Order: sequence, then C-alpha cells, then structure tokens
Amino acid sequence: MPHEPIDNTMARMNIPLSLYIHFPWCLKRCPYCDFNAHALKGELPEQNYINALLADLRHQLSFFGNDRPIHSVFMGGGTPSLIQPSAIKHLFTQMNELIELPDDTEITMEANPGSIMDESQLAAYRDAGVNRLSVGIQSFNAKQLKTLGRIHDSKQALTTVESAHKAGFKRINADIMYGLPNQTLDEALSDVMQACELPIDHFSWYQLTIEPNTLFHHQRPTLPDEDTIELIEQQGRSFLQSKGFERYEVSAYSKKSPSQHNLNYWQCGDYLGIGAGAHGKITDLKKQSITRTRLFKHPTRYLGATPDERFTAETVANKEHAFECALNAFRLTDGFSESIFKERCFGDHALTEALLIEAEQKQWITRQNGFITPTKLGQRYLNDLTSLFLSSEN
Repeated sequence: MPHEPIDNTMARMNIPLSLYIHFPWCLKRCPYCDFNAHALKGELPEQNYINALLADLRHQLSFFGNDRPIHSVFMGGGTPSLIQPSAIKHLFTQMNELIELPDDTEITMEANPGSIMDESQLAAYRDAGVNRLSVGIQSFNAKQLKTLGRIHDSKQALTTVESAHKAGFKRINADIMYGLPNQTLDEALSDVMQACELPIDHFSWYQLTIEPNTLFHHQRPTLPDEDTIELIEQQGRSFLQSKGFERYEVSAYSKKSPSQHNLNYWQCGDYLGIGAGAHGKITDLKKQSITRTRLFKHPTRYLGATPDERFTAETVANKEHAFECALNAFRLTDGFSESIFKERCFGDHALTEALLIEAEQKQWITRQNGFITPTKLGQRYLNDLTSLFLSSEN
C-alpha cells in the first residue's frame, strides 16, 4: 500500500532511532508466553527469513528515510539464537549498506540456554556484530524450569553465561522471573543470588503475569500471595543493591550502564520493527504526528507476502500520546525530562500539565528543574499513575 514519506530532518537531531528484529521460532512454546513465538516444525527457513528482514528494512527506509543513524539494535523472539552466526553476520553486513550503524551501537541478541550454544558459537555471534547478550534463564530451580516448560536445566544456564563471558561478551543480561507457581520466598531469592554470582552486568527481574491466550491462562497455576510477592520484591531489591545493581526501570537493574535499547523505549524514542509480528514507531516532528507500524504475525503468512503486503502503518491520534508517554516514561525509577511530554507526545499540553499536577498532589511524582521522578508511592501504584493519563484520551 502507498505511504506518504515522513520528514525526518528534525527527528534526526532530537529523537534516537532504534531497530527491533523479531525471530518468531522456538524449539518449544512455553505455557506463560504471549509473545509472537511458534514451535519450530521442520527445517528453519533461515536464508529466506534473513532475505525477508532485509526486504522489510529496505521497504521501510524507502519512505521513513535512511538519514538517521541506528541508536541500538535488539534481536528478540522467539529464539534468535536458533539462527546461525553466519546468517546474523550476513544480515548485519547487508544492513550496513542500507543505514548507518555507528561502531558504538548497542546490538543485543536474546539467547536461550536450551539452544545449545558453546563458546565457539558465541564467539561467532560476537564476530558477527553482537556486543550484548540477554540470556533467558527464568529460574535455576529444576522444578520451576519444568513447570515453566523450559528446555534447559540450571547447569546449561550457568554454562551459557560463563561461555559468553569467555567468548568476549562484556555486557550480559540475565533474565529471571519471580512469583512463579507455588514459589517460596527462599526459592525466589535463591534465583537472584545465583544469578549475581555470574559474570553479568545487567539483570532483568520481573514478576510472572498470567496473560490471555496462554496455556497458564487456561490451566491457571497457583501463584504466591501478595504478601509473599511483596517480601520477594523488598528482599530481592535489597540484595541486588548490595551486589552493585542499581534499579533504573521497574524490572531492570544495571551494574555499569543501562540497556540503551530499553531506555529509548521508555523515553519515547523511535524504532523500526522488522520481522514477523514486529512493531515500530516513527515520529514526524514537522507534522507533530506519530506513526505506528506492524507486520504480519504468522511466519508462514509473513514469508508468503511481499514487504508492502505484510506491512501496515497508522497515524496515532494525538489524544493517545500523553497516555503512551506515561505508560513508558513512568517506568524509569530515576525519572525523566518533562520535555519528553512536550517534544515527543504532541497531545493537549494544558491537559497533560493538569494531570501532572494531580499526580504531584497524590504524591505519586515529584517535579524539580524540569525533571519528573516517580516517588516510591508512585512506583508502588504505577498502574494507577499511568491510568490517570487515560483521561487525556477523553
């Protein structure tokens, strides 16, 4: 379908542009997962998929423009580590000819321990251009791993992180969940403690939620009560801080530097999305508008369509901007500049100001020198804080 080109001249100077690449296949779909992930049946169409990713990128750059450098890249899934390093290297070699990828661009790949990675394979990913690894561990507890449908054991998780470190990865994230079925306080804290013994610099620690269209939604497990969850969060955060992990976002902790890709999302930056089911967001500062993009979700349908057929772009109504910004930015525990609302949201600024005043009166945020920071009370009642901005849509 035809699309009107977006003027990115001003955006280049003001808003970072990231790239999300989706790989939709897994060896097995987990019962809690609501992502666009499909159990692999038969041979992985690796080369066809890499070609499709490049075609997506060319297509989107044809009307979004290619004059903005890529701030960060994130390869998610599914299981990106099912794709061979040689294919990833080919992808980035071709991408470098289409758009600027500065040498210091953060390039993250999700990896699951069950996808059988050794040190040489991980080193090959490093050689391909990946400089940050996010390892989906979820738990070290054998019983929990089985309940969660994971195909790895704790030894494989430990080995994957250690091998990544030996392969030269200086930036490694461990992905751990808490609030698991029948999980005790000691079990949850044990996962945190074991992860902190690994050579990681970033920790993603988030509560299991039961999402629609998942096996857990239809066969709901027994989860810990609210009092246990609160104890897990309090003691877990205290332990992480004692180990040098600073919390910068609701579920993200960093020793050295936060994930630049995460920060760009939470600070309402722009991002291209390529691959089956990928979403994107592009800002036109000149027209003060935001365009959301999406691609066909199912891999077979996606691969069977042309880049134009599988792609949809829609302009977001201005009345939705304040809520979208609030939904993202208030996740940042250290706060954000008020200019995000003014320069990246284009909503009713008078209404937004009134809502910020109301949030301040409820002691959910503080405002100082053009900076907005959620209080501990605001972090505790984050859903209420962000829902306040739903009124901007009325």
